Amino acid sequence: MPAPYSPSIRRRRLSAELRRLRAEAQLTLVEAAKEAGTGKSNLSKIEQAESKHVPAKTLDKLLDLYKVEDTQLRASLHELSRLAGERGWWSQYKDLVPEMLADFEAEACAFRTYQAQVIPGMLQTPEYADAIFRANKVRDDTEVAQRVAARMKRQEVLNRVDPPSYSAIVDEGALRRLVGSSAVMRGQLEHLTHLAIRHNVDIYVLPFGAGAHPATEGSFVTMDFPDARDSSIAYLETPVSSLYLEEEQQIRTCNDMFGSAQACSLTPAQSVTFMRGVLDELEE
Repeated sequence: MPAPYSPSIRRRRLSAELRRLRAEAQLTLVEAAKEAGTGKSNLSKIEQAESKHVPAKTLDKLLDLYKVEDTQLRASLHELSRLAGERGWWSQYKDLVPEMLADFEAEACAFRTYQAQVIPGMLQTPEYADAIFRANKVRDDTEVAQRVAARMKRQEVLNRVDPPSYSAIVDEGALRRLVGSSAVMRGQLEHLTHLAIRHNVDIYVLPFGAGAHPATEGSFVTMDFPDARDSSIAYLETPVSSLYLEEEQQIRTCNDMFGSAQACSLTPAQSVTFMRGVLDELEE
């Protein structure tokens, strides 16, 4: 199954191209906005990928201003603009799933994540996810079911014909924390051991014995994309908001943290053995 298009990725790519073209035309933001007959704030939003839709007339005015005569390039930019205004499957879960997160996940070719408290969402079973969503004690059965369905739908990216690589560092605490019940945890641990033998999934257990490590400041996930024009993204989640990082130094810091924490972790083969040991303890 091919990857669905991602509106957020398309907006980022379109904005990057328009910034590049303006720079090549040697125009400031103010100059370009004035010549194209659009407001400075409007053009700024377009260039920062904050506008979900760029009218065809506005895009044509900008391309004329930047002296873009290549018909193929013009057509491709209009196609990017069109796709950026459409919605992916996740729009039906817009109040339950961070929209941009699902956008990025849809096209990522590589994931790297560190999770300290829970099993990563992409690797959760429905029963485990259900227990996690019920933990705050304020969601009703309908909302919990919708959230579980959305999480399971997001996991489909790992099942594509040409799936992304997924590397997860999972803290020992997340494996030993009893979520839901012993039966739920047994099912979750069995699921992890099955996933760990897939060619595109690597699970690294970070044992308590590793002590302090570089990722102690919190969980995160970074995503790479197959097109070199799309810069990597780091995603951090808090109880009240989501944070997306894309500056080169920020991504480098996250990747360095992941690499250092990975060096403190068990190898994938050792991790499978470790998880089976925790599973045996639960069964006893």
